[in-house]
Amino acid sequence: MANDNIKELSPLREKIHEIIFEADTPTGKVFDVILLIAIVASLIVVMLESVEAINIKYHDLFFALEWVFTIFFTIEYGLRLYSVKKPLKYALSFFGIIDLLAILPAFLDLFIAGTHYLIVIRTLRILRVFRIFKLTKFLKESSLIMNALRASQAKITVFMVFVLLMVTIVGSIMYLIEGGTEGSGFTSIPRSIYWAIVTLTTVGYGDIAPRTEIGQFLAAVVMIMGYAVIAVPTGIVSAEMVNTASDPDNHKFDEISTQACRSCSKEGHDIDAVFCKFCGDELNH
Repeated sequence: MANDNIKELSPLREKIHEIIFEADTPTGKVFDVILLIAIVASLIVVMLESVEAINIKYHDLFFALEWVFTIFFTIEYGLRLYSVKKPLKYALSFFGIIDLLAILPAFLDLFIAGTHYLIVIRTLRILRVFRIFKLTKFLKESSLIMNALRASQAKITVFMVFVLLMVTIVGSIMYLIEGGTEGSGFTSIPRSIYWAIVTLTTVGYGDIAPRTEIGQFLAAVVMIMGYAVIAVPTGIVSAEMVNTASDPDNHKFDEISTQACRSCSKEGHDIDAVFCKFCGDELNH
């Protein structure tokens, strides 16, 4: 049942909501495409600005463009808050927070130099492309991965605890073996544990290396064990993905609309849905 205590939006707010939040309408799709272009363009400006040779030549242009994009996104964020029934609820939602973080760095840069580079957070707003072009199959696949990760959480946690115990033990043993060897780099147990982590994960920076034969033998064992460290969590998540894919509940994204609720701004509703499945408010058809 719809939430009767929520006031209806005025015609102006309804129209703004339709343009900004709805991708099913021609104006809504045009707006979202323009927004996507603006996001990509602003990111390109930030990246080019980080190249010193280019920045020296076009600094003033980059500065002006950054503020043009920031003002555009600020106005857009304000209109999003204005066009929903519960502005605070939208502001605290995932996309609401991302929208705010997309404009804050430019203003923070007025007080803290260099923070405007955090504008790259705007890349997360490109997630809206799934809604713009109705790529619902990507929503389904992302849901499958997230559900598999959640189902694997306990197993992976146990595995990570085991790995932490293992690198602590190996690092301590390596310190006992190599601690007195000149030039080996094993000057303390924490530093030896750091070596164990780097070696077990097959990163191998090479800044610390065992000098004795026993130490080198232990290092070889840790390197071989590193392959198991990579394989185990991958196998756990893969198995859960198979189980999740066979779950009927995972097919909830097969047929969804791109409509956003005017109250809670949530998306992912069935095509024939009349009420929001998150807050119960009536959807705008």
